[in-house]
Amino acid sequence: MSIRGKDSLGGRAAVAGIGATEFSKDSGRSELKLAVEAVRAALDDAGLSPADVDGLVTFTMDTSPEVTVAQAAGIGELSFFSRIHYGGGAACATVQQAALAVATGVADVVVCYRAFNERSGRRFGSGVQHREPSAEGTALGWNLPSGLLTPASWVAMAAQRYLHAHGLTPEAFGPVAVTDRRYAARNPAAYFYEKPITLADHAASRWIVEPLRLLDCCQETDGGQAIVVTSVERARDLPQPPAVIVAAAQGAGRAQEQMTSFYRDDLTGLPEMGVVARQLWRTSGLGPGEIDVGIIYDHFTPFVLMQLEEFGFCGPGEASDFVAEDVLPLNTHGGQLGEAYLHGMNGIAEAVRQIRGTSVNQIPGASRTLVTAGTGVPTSGLILGTDG
Repeated sequence: MSIRGKDSLGGRAAVAGIGATEFSKDSGRSELKLAVEAVRAALDDAGLSPADVDGLVTFTMDTSPEVTVAQAAGIGELSFFSRIHYGGGAACATVQQAALAVATGVADVVVCYRAFNERSGRRFGSGVQHREPSAEGTALGWNLPSGLLTPASWVAMAAQRYLHAHGLTPEAFGPVAVTDRRYAARNPAAYFYEKPITLADHAASRWIVEPLRLLDCCQETDGGQAIVVTSVERARDLPQPPAVIVAAAQGAGRAQEQMTSFYRDDLTGLPEMGVVARQLWRTSGLGPGEIDVGIIYDHFTPFVLMQLEEFGFCGPGEASDFVAEDVLPLNTHGGQLGEAYLHGMNGIAEAVRQIRGTSVNQIPGASRTLVTAGTGVPTSGLILGTDG
């Protein structure tokens, strides 16, 4: 089983194109139009046309089905179409699905996309307002009557336990927010361009759900992002340097729920990301010291710290100091705290830019980037690298 051994996907596919709409708080157009704009921009970046595409992958939460996007974007017949569940946990898994299709010959060019009006339309931060009967709804039903209605409130439970177990205060989350905003301040595409913050700003921001403050929580964004995946061989003949998919993985932990896994033995880590980490390291043959840039899913700052610990960049309870010491460049686009909240897809695009050498916050010599997807839910991750 792959969960116990190296898999054979690594090095068999690459990201050849990335494209996005602008990131805003009111796009003024439909989610379908955002998806199509992002897909076309990614194809233009790859030097491909809609006629070259034979596969599409998105999130189950996306409102624009694959066949509808294909029709609206001028794409013809599809041999592969797929959706990944669990919200932001799906981000890297869309690329994994695309790579699996390419590696097995099921499809030649697969576009992964995510588009939503998450600020002007549905707002995830508003909490659970209506849910059809489901197993997930039953799990939530144990917590909603206690007032745990929003993602921030669910994460706050684990965050409070993390602080208690390691003798820390909420100020431990500050370095993540400050780091993201420092990079966002130099990124013209970021919502918080030219708006860095200090640790004092973080500590002075209002409580959302203790121990989370406003600056611990990601923003809400309208926009779309798309990623083009094809074989490494074909990517070499296209305009952009290939960002090779060195490894890709999904992970769900024991006693896994969607954001409310409160009955685990330990709430101070993220076992689902531990599954992903072990598989990425096994398949790639790499370790924490060989990663040049980390694009770590930052819907909430505490889960960035826990992810770094799950991957072995530092020991339990040490991640705040690790981030503060700037040992590993993190979220060089500004992250979801600083650039935009696109369910992690914009983070994959930044990882590609670092491999190409075109990031506005380029890390010299970056040849391996780690990308993670949403945590607190079944999740996914990628390691991207240069060709050769």
